[in-house]
Amino acid sequence: MDGPDTAAMDDITVGIIGMGEMGKMYARRLSAAGWKSTSDHLPPVLLGINACDRPEHYDALLAEFSDTANVQVYADGHLVSRRSDLILYSVEAEAIARVVSLYGHSTKQGATVGGQTSCKEIEIAAFKEHLPDDVHIVSCHSLHGPKIDPKGQPLVLIRERASPESFSLLEKVLSCLGSTHVYLTAQEHDRITADTQAVTHAAFLSMGSAWHANNQFPWEMNRYVGGIENVKCNITLRIYSNKWHVYAGLAILNAWAKRQIRQYADSVTELFKLMLGGHREELEHRIKTAGKAVFGSSANKRGLLLRDDVLDRFSLGNMPKERTPNNHLSLLAMVDCWWKLGIVPYEHMICSTPPFRLWLGVTEYLFRKPHLLNEVIRTAIEDNTFRSDDLEFTFAARAWSDCVSFGDFAKYQDRFESIQKYFEPRFAEATKIGNEMIRVILEKT
Repeated sequence: MDGPDTAAMDDITVGIIGMGEMGKMYARRLSAAGWKSTSDHLPPVLLGINACDRPEHYDALLAEFSDTANVQVYADGHLVSRRSDLILYSVEAEAIARVVSLYGHSTKQGATVGGQTSCKEIEIAAFKEHLPDDVHIVSCHSLHGPKIDPKGQPLVLIRERASPESFSLLEKVLSCLGSTHVYLTAQEHDRITADTQAVTHAAFLSMGSAWHANNQFPWEMNRYVGGIENVKCNITLRIYSNKWHVYAGLAILNAWAKRQIRQYADSVTELFKLMLGGHREELEHRIKTAGKAVFGSSANKRGLLLRDDVLDRFSLGNMPKERTPNNHLSLLAMVDCWWKLGIVPYEHMICSTPPFRLWLGVTEYLFRKPHLLNEVIRTAIEDNTFRSDDLEFTFAARAWSDCVSFGDFAKYQDRFESIQKYFEPRFAEATKIGNEMIRVILEKT
């Protein structure tokens, strides 16, 4: 199957089916770039963007993009598919098979088709089932949210059934994002995203659930302000400010993710029981064994990802005069989970998301400071200040794992949106502070 002669084409039209937050971000970035390519070895390309969403969103989308250059809004995916050279399905993983089955047969002959879901094996299977044989299949995944500047962020590119020319077209068009291209297979992508994202999301979702259950706004309490606590609060609110399906698809449809989220819930439960029972020696041995396995010799050769001055800068509340010792069950369980699953988080830094780098940074910060880790162990056994919080956190970790294990999208959405509504008044401030925190920290990682 021959690919398009991209060097000889006067212009290229890009179709985006699904204009959620990521779809809109891509449309605006491509439109702003126009003909530009940020890569020295790729020639410039003139872009026209065809876009659509669900039919009921047509009028609103048309109005929103009425003044955006090069973006033409259509009523459905048939009209986009039949006239676009490169088509990107920007829909949630749960819906990819259904949407491709609707519009796939209208794909322009010889076009290149890809998707932006977080579950590539399911996405590729949908393309192979519903697209014509004369269509090239690629895929991409920006490993960041729509509110993050894509420059320098990882962008996974997958060549599944495509000529070199067709794959080059994908590279050329997306080069305007300024992202770092990472080349993987669909299976490699799904394994790495499970390793870096699934359990990270589960931890922050569980923290939000626990604070909601205890009717707490943590930034209003001295014990949740400063240092590591700033990362917990900011990233939790950042995750809950997004759409629920961003996390549900990866968690429920990725087989590796299910196993990892279950292990995280098990690690939380087992460590909490050791704390409740006062089993200090067993708790200390397990925590330090896990820490040695995850933060061994390779980690000790590098500097810490995070420093005290950086951690303390980004607070939603007023800094207390004295820090309240915390047993950091969520962090201990994360490292325990990585250890049990044989995951070495540093191996996936090239494909890591901003929340993962922050989460790795705070766990490393804890485990590579012996005096702080010893304080955490002592607090876990002797101090009950966080005991009720830890109880709700344990319940939450198990509940989220059950949602994922049962494949219950409706329950996942209900849990997510009820907690989202509770924290919603602080999203704007948290996003502003979180963006700056991520920018500063990512400059150093």
